[in-house]
Amino acid sequence: MNNQHAVPAGECTARIAGLQQALADKGVDGALIVQKTDLFYYGATAQQAWLYVPVEGESLLMVFKEFARAREESPLALVCEVSGVKAIPATLAEFALPLPKQLGMELDVLPTNLYFQYQKLFPASSLVDVSTEIRLQRAVKSAWEIERIRAAAALSDLVAARVPEILAAGKTEVAVAGELEGYARSLGHQGIVRMRLWGAEMFYGHLLSGDGAAVPSYLASPTGGKGVSPVIAQGAGRKKIARNETVLVDYVFALDGYLSDHTRIFSLGAPPARLQAAHQAMVALQDEVKGVAKPGMVSGDLYELMLARAGEAGYAEAFMGAGERRIRFTGHGIGLELDEFPFIAKGQRLPLAAGMIIALEPKAIFPGLGVAGIENTHLVTDNGLETLTRFADAMQILP
Repeated sequence: MNNQHAVPAGECTARIAGLQQALADKGVDGALIVQKTDLFYYGATAQQAWLYVPVEGESLLMVFKEFARAREESPLALVCEVSGVKAIPATLAEFALPLPKQLGMELDVLPTNLYFQYQKLFPASSLVDVSTEIRLQRAVKSAWEIERIRAAAALSDLVAARVPEILAAGKTEVAVAGELEGYARSLGHQGIVRMRLWGAEMFYGHLLSGDGAAVPSYLASPTGGKGVSPVIAQGAGRKKIARNETVLVDYVFALDGYLSDHTRIFSLGAPPARLQAAHQAMVALQDEVKGVAKPGMVSGDLYELMLARAGEAGYAEAFMGAGERRIRFTGHGIGLELDEFPFIAKGQRLPLAAGMIIALEPKAIFPGLGVAGIENTHLVTDNGLETLTRFADAMQILP
């Protein structure tokens, strides 16, 4: 397939081999991959299909819709067309793949009704969860994946650089967001930002201004915003942007599936000194932890370090939210989904590893006033974090 956006065959081969090793270690005979992002990760297509990965031997991609596209997109050797989910057991038999005694599935995201459907399809199989193994494998990126995220990060920087050209007092948040998102789309942004957490959703990101940026929402994020209606209840709303207030631009760039997460603060004229000081403190906190976030650092310990440093700087009550429902994380893994392992969060014990990509987002939230802080996408290296998003971290105070 001659397509610059295609996943190389070697990537899929290595990923499936890694999953097969995890299945062997867990004593699982095979895995049936159904979740769209995982299907793309292992099979290089997001068409409606099922990928069966036996603990040994060739994997089988079974496609319902659209077979011709899946066959073109996927480098896997065994790709066939099926009439629907009920045809899976017979199709496995046709390809001499024995029905598994232990069948791995992504039980973290599989709806209950589908779980029962698959259990009926495989009555002699025990369905076991392999989602943790999949997510741990996906947490460490290959060199090819890192380059994809570098490309997305470079476009995040272009989006941030566009903000001063379109930001103007009197424009609504949603109007500025529309212009900025249109520009991102012209750069190749795929539009959809995928998340794994049930009920979590994101449309480009958050563009919020003044005290509206400190309005909380249901989303697992330090910022929320009112949005344009209660049905979404997050993100840009109808508030008019004013001078001398902070404007938070927290956007995800999604390129060929891979994501870059990026927050910058702008202001038309000088915002309150309290917010300027808080922003400098959050940037300083980020810069300090970049040097200690090395392979072996436990994710929960990194969270506690950031929490302690924010408290020492005088921002304990504002750090990562306000009130009892402030979020209990300061960063997250990122790749094909916005909420990948590792979570830089309270109680997490996953050590960092070279090749992980994490977004750190130290932010200070002041109800009734505004928001300050920073977010960058970083690569974990033996020497600490390499920042992939490079637009200046300083608050951008515009004329």
